[in-house]
Amino acid sequence: MAALRDRVVPGIRVLFVGINPGLRSAAVGHHFAGPSNRFWTLLHDAGLVPRAVTWADDDRLPEWGYGITNLVARATAGVQDLSPAELRAGRQALERKVRRFRPAIVALVGVMVYRALFDVRGEVTPGPTEVRLSGARVFVLPNPSGRNAHYSYADMLAVYRELARTLAAQPGS
Repeated sequence: MAALRDRVVPGIRVLFVGINPGLRSAAVGHHFAGPSNRFWTLLHDAGLVPRAVTWADDDRLPEWGYGITNLVARATAGVQDLSPAELRAGRQALERKVRRFRPAIVALVGVMVYRALFDVRGEVTPGPTEVRLSGARVFVLPNPSGRNAHYSYADMLAVYRELARTLAAQPGS
Protein backbone atom coordinates (compact mmCIF):
# COMPACT_ATOMS: atom_id res chain seq x y z
CA MET A 1 0.00 0.00 0.00
CA ALA A 2 1.48 3.36 -1.05
CA ALA A 3 1.92 6.17 1.47
CA LEU A 4 -0.84 8.74 1.53
CA ARG A 5 0.39 11.92 -0.15
CA ASP A 6 0.38 15.23 1.75
CA ARG A 7 -1.64 18.10 0.32
CA VAL A 8 0.59 21.00 1.36
CA VAL A 9 1.86 24.01 -0.58
CA PRO A 10 3.62 27.24 0.42
CA GLY A 11 1.26 29.92 1.66
CA ILE A 12 -1.23 27.76 3.56
CA ARG A 13 -2.79 29.32 6.65
CA VAL A 14 -3.74 26.09 8.44
CA LEU A 15 -2.06 22.69 8.37
CA PHE A 16 -4.43 19.91 9.45
CA VAL A 17 -2.54 16.99 11.02
CA GLY A 18 -4.02 13.54 11.56
CA ILE A 19 -2.29 10.85 13.62
CA ASN A 20 -1.91 8.43 10.67
CA PRO A 21 -3.97 7.24 7.70
CA GLY A 22 -6.58 4.59 8.15
CA LEU A 23 -6.54 1.62 5.79
CA ARG A 24 -9.38 2.99 3.64
CA SER A 25 -7.69 6.38 3.24
CA ALA A 26 -4.48 4.68 2.15
CA ALA A 27 -6.36 2.40 -0.24
CA VAL A 28 -8.19 5.24 -2.01
CA GLY A 29 -5.32 7.76 -1.72
CA HIS A 30 -7.31 10.47 0.08
CA HIS A 31 -7.35 11.81 3.63
CA PHE A 32 -10.19 11.07 6.06
CA ALA A 33 -11.91 8.72 3.61
CA GLY A 34 -13.56 6.43 6.14
CA PRO A 35 -17.31 6.16 5.51
CA SER A 36 -18.19 7.40 9.00
CA ASN A 37 -15.56 10.16 9.14
CA ARG A 38 -17.11 13.61 9.52
CA PHE A 39 -14.04 15.76 8.83
CA TRP A 40 -15.24 17.03 5.46
CA THR A 41 -18.78 17.78 6.65
CA LEU A 42 -17.37 19.62 9.67
CA LEU A 43 -15.15 21.80 7.44
CA HIS A 44 -18.18 22.90 5.44
CA ASP A 45 -20.61 23.24 8.33
CA ALA A 46 -18.05 25.35 10.25
CA GLY A 47 -17.61 27.69 7.29
CA LEU A 48 -14.00 26.72 6.66
CA VAL A 49 -14.70 25.74 3.04
CA PRO A 50 -17.20 27.45 0.72
CA ARG A 51 -19.07 24.35 -0.43
CA ALA A 52 -19.79 20.81 0.64
CA VAL A 53 -16.73 18.62 0.03
CA THR A 54 -15.74 15.00 0.47
CA TRP A 55 -12.49 13.11 0.80
CA ALA A 56 -12.23 13.14 -3.00
CA ASP A 57 -11.73 16.92 -2.77
CA ASP A 58 -8.66 16.84 -0.52
CA ASP A 59 -6.49 18.08 -3.42
CA ARG A 60 -8.52 21.33 -3.30
CA LEU A 61 -7.61 22.21 0.30
CA PRO A 62 -4.69 24.46 -0.74
CA GLU A 63 -7.15 26.57 -2.80
CA TRP A 64 -8.73 27.60 0.51
CA GLY A 65 -5.43 28.10 2.35
CA TYR A 66 -5.24 24.68 3.99
CA GLY A 67 -2.86 21.76 3.91
CA ILE A 68 -3.21 18.25 5.29
CA THR A 69 -0.71 15.67 6.48
CA ASN A 70 -0.29 12.97 9.10
CA LEU A 71 2.06 12.64 12.05
CA VAL A 72 2.93 9.12 10.88
CA ALA A 73 2.64 8.23 7.19
CA ARG A 74 2.12 4.48 7.70
CA ALA A 75 -1.49 3.33 7.38
CA THR A 76 -2.82 1.13 10.16
CA ALA A 77 -6.12 -0.25 11.35
CA GLY A 78 -5.73 1.81 14.54
CA VAL A 79 -3.38 4.08 16.48
CA GLN A 80 -2.46 1.26 18.83
CA ASP A 81 -0.36 -0.15 15.96
CA LEU A 82 2.00 2.85 16.02
CA SER A 83 5.28 2.61 17.90
CA PRO A 84 6.78 5.34 20.10
CA ALA A 85 9.71 5.52 17.66
CA GLU A 86 7.32 6.22 14.76
CA LEU A 87 5.63 8.98 16.75
CA ARG A 88 8.99 10.59 17.62
CA ALA A 89 10.13 10.45 13.99
CA GLY A 90 6.75 11.84 12.94
CA ARG A 91 7.19 14.84 15.20
CA GLN A 92 10.57 15.62 13.64
CA ALA A 93 9.10 15.34 10.13
CA LEU A 94 6.13 17.52 11.10
CA GLU A 95 8.40 20.19 12.55
CA ARG A 96 10.30 20.29 9.25
CA LYS A 97 7.02 20.69 7.32
CA VAL A 98 5.85 23.48 9.60
CA ARG A 99 9.17 25.33 9.21
CA ARG A 100 9.03 24.88 5.44
CA PHE A 101 5.38 25.81 4.80
CA ARG A 102 4.94 28.26 7.73
CA PRO A 103 1.22 27.91 8.44
CA ALA A 104 -0.14 30.32 11.05
CA ILE A 105 -2.02 27.44 12.72
CA VAL A 106 -1.32 23.74 13.06
CA ALA A 107 -4.71 22.09 13.64
CA LEU A 108 -4.24 18.70 15.27
CA VAL A 109 -7.13 16.47 14.24
CA GLY A 110 -7.66 14.53 17.43
CA VAL A 111 -6.56 14.71 21.03
CA MET A 112 -4.31 11.69 20.37
CA VAL A 113 -2.17 13.78 18.00
CA TYR A 114 -1.69 16.41 20.71
CA ARG A 115 -0.83 13.74 23.29
CA ALA A 116 1.69 12.12 20.91
CA LEU A 117 3.37 15.42 19.99
CA PHE A 118 3.61 16.92 23.45
CA ASP A 119 3.69 13.79 25.65
CA VAL A 120 0.58 14.93 27.54
CA ARG A 121 -1.30 12.76 30.01
CA GLY A 122 -4.69 13.54 31.49
CA GLU A 123 -7.42 15.83 30.24
CA VAL A 124 -6.98 17.67 26.92
CA THR A 125 -9.56 20.28 25.99
CA PRO A 126 -10.05 20.82 22.26
CA GLY A 127 -9.55 24.36 21.03
CA PRO A 128 -6.63 26.78 20.92
CA THR A 129 -3.61 25.97 23.06
CA GLU A 130 -0.79 28.00 24.54
CA VAL A 131 1.88 25.86 22.86
CA ARG A 132 3.56 26.43 19.54
CA LEU A 133 5.07 24.02 17.07
CA SER A 134 8.00 25.46 15.12
CA GLY A 135 6.48 28.92 15.51
CA ALA A 136 2.89 28.02 14.55
CA ARG A 137 -0.06 28.26 16.92
CA VAL A 138 -1.45 24.84 17.88
CA PHE A 139 -5.19 24.18 17.82
CA VAL A 140 -6.67 20.84 18.91
CA LEU A 141 -9.75 19.53 17.09
CA PRO A 142 -11.84 16.54 18.19
CA ASN A 143 -11.22 13.41 16.16
CA PRO A 144 -13.99 13.37 13.50
CA SER A 145 -14.08 9.58 13.25
CA GLY A 146 -17.47 8.01 13.59
CA ARG A 147 -15.87 5.84 16.29
CA ASN A 148 -15.30 8.89 18.51
CA ALA A 149 -18.02 8.56 21.13
CA HIS A 150 -16.54 11.32 23.32
CA TYR A 151 -18.02 14.19 21.29
CA SER A 152 -21.37 14.72 19.66
CA TYR A 153 -21.45 16.24 16.19
CA ALA A 154 -22.66 19.52 17.73
CA ASP A 155 -19.72 19.55 20.16
CA MET A 156 -17.26 18.85 17.34
CA LEU A 157 -18.83 21.53 15.18
CA ALA A 158 -18.47 24.11 17.96
CA VAL A 159 -14.70 23.53 18.05
CA TYR A 160 -14.37 23.61 14.25
CA ARG A 161 -16.31 26.89 14.27
CA GLU A 162 -13.91 28.20 16.92
CA LEU A 163 -11.06 27.41 14.52
CA ALA A 164 -12.89 29.33 11.77
CA ARG A 165 -13.30 32.35 14.08
CA THR A 166 -9.65 32.14 15.15
CA LEU A 167 -8.56 32.04 11.53
CA ALA A 168 -10.84 34.96 10.60
CA ALA A 169 -9.26 37.03 13.39
CA GLN A 170 -5.75 36.45 12.00
CA PRO A 171 -4.10 39.46 10.33
CA GLY A 172 -4.52 39.30 6.56
CA SER A 173 -7.68 37.18 6.69
